[in-house]
Amino acid sequence: MLRGSVSVMSMIKATLLFMVTAIAEIVGCYLPYLWLRKSRSPWLLLPAPVSLALFAWLLSLHPTAAGRVYAAYGGVYVLMAILWLWGVDGVRPDRCDIVGGLVALTGMGIIMFGPR
Repeated sequence: MLRGSVSVMSMIKATLLFMVTAIAEIVGCYLPYLWLRKSRSPWLLLPAPVSLALFAWLLSLHPTAAGRVYAAYGGVYVLMAILWLWGVDGVRPDRCDIVGGLVALTGMGIIMFGPR
């Protein structure tokens, strides 16, 4: 156990849930981007709202206050967006991208798992 009642397993579960949540949000926003900016099929607009609804539902699964969840989620979102930049857009993150992502992830850890 860590401080208070937060176990390592609950920290891992929360972080993984945030990661899946971020992917759902990124996909929900990326599909319209492909249509609007890359002249891809308008059919990409159909799964986008489903992905965004999944994103909202996944955020609701965290057992803590909504505002705290949203604030902490932002840190994981930043890191996942940088990974998306690399894996999907094919742009290798630079040093500032990596440091910024780690700073955001550290903030998530402090917000979610700090002692209360």
